[in-house]
Amino acid sequence: MTGNNMAGKKKKDAHWLALPNLLTYARILAVPLVVLCFYLEGKLQSSDFARWSALAIFIIASVTDFFDGYLARIWEQTSTIGRMLDPIADKLLVSTCLLLLAADTDRTIAGWSLWAAIIILCREILVSGLREYLAELKVSVPVTRIAKWKTTVQMVAIGLLLAGPAGDKVLPYTTELGIGMLWLAAIITLYTGYDYFRAGLKHVIVE
Repeated sequence: MTGNNMAGKKKKDAHWLALPNLLTYARILAVPLVVLCFYLEGKLQSSDFARWSALAIFIIASVTDFFDGYLARIWEQTSTIGRMLDPIADKLLVSTCLLLLAADTDRTIAGWSLWAAIIILCREILVSGLREYLAELKVSVPVTRIAKWKTTVQMVAIGLLLAGPAGDKVLPYTTELGIGMLWLAAIITLYTGYDYFRAGLKHVIVE
């Protein structure tokens, strides 16, 4: 029985070059490419070309976020490295885009809107720390439906803000819509963050 269990485990742990893992690697590679789009002229320059290029890369990376998990499940190609790198890739992409949009020459995210970005970044770091701690206790915190909605709203907001002034020329108020959705994502982030901590704190060991 033990031998069968071990064989089953080996069968489920996909090769590190399996397609779902390659999609995750591609998403990590997209991070420096997005940054490069804004530095094509040797300085942080948010030209229309830079913004459309960054948006295209971001959309492709976001699509891989769906397909790597989907393919891993239906093909039974889940792996330890995939489970480790998938959330890291997501957080790297989101964090990098938010920082770029706060530092670009157009100051796409500025003033009070910076608080929305800070809330999102802080939640990502805190929840990651909580998940790592709970993993040591062999406790799994499932992703809720509202957390998935938060991720969708957040990604759409970042996409709109990457287009920014370039997008405004095609669709008026693109930037304003992106800022509004960023705040919506931040509000949902506060709720889901509280929800995760409320569930996680039940397992925290108090010495």
